[in-house]
Amino acid sequence: MKPALPTPKKFTLLAGAAEGSTKLNAFDNALLAAGIGNLNLLRVSSILPPEAEYVEKLSIPPGSLTPTAYGSLASDQPGEVISAAVGVGFSAGSFGVIMEYSGSCEQKEAEEKVRLMLENAFRQRGIKLEKTMIKGIQWQVKEIGAVFAGVALWY
Repeated sequence: MKPALPTPKKFTLLAGAAEGSTKLNAFDNALLAAGIGNLNLLRVSSILPPEAEYVEKLSIPPGSLTPTAYGSLASDQPGEVISAAVGVGFSAGSFGVIMEYSGSCEQKEAEEKVRLMLENAFRQRGIKLEKTMIKGIQWQVKEIGAVFAGVALWY
């Protein structure tokens, strides 16, 4: 059976944070800071296709539909520290697993939560976790801020 959509061949880890005049504008600005703000994100769950190639920088035309697993958070509480992190776990000869997290915490805590979720996801699947890639970001809210961390899957 042929899949309904083509299977992505590339992936990129992204993170950004910014302020905005509203929570939605802050989120949009965080997307721009991450380098994914001019794309149409299709939120997906947690599986990285087998043999997907890591590419450090996105190279996709504006407006493209882009499958993305992500965590994000917007806050209007001045002084609050917010973070988002995303991670990919790998095992030889298998698909990868993506996990994401966002919360009122420091980046280090968000990244640790993602690492633990990856370990659990592989344990649940009975697959050996051999390598991880994790990317996170934190932001101290000035007025209205947002954080974003994601894994973009593309062709």
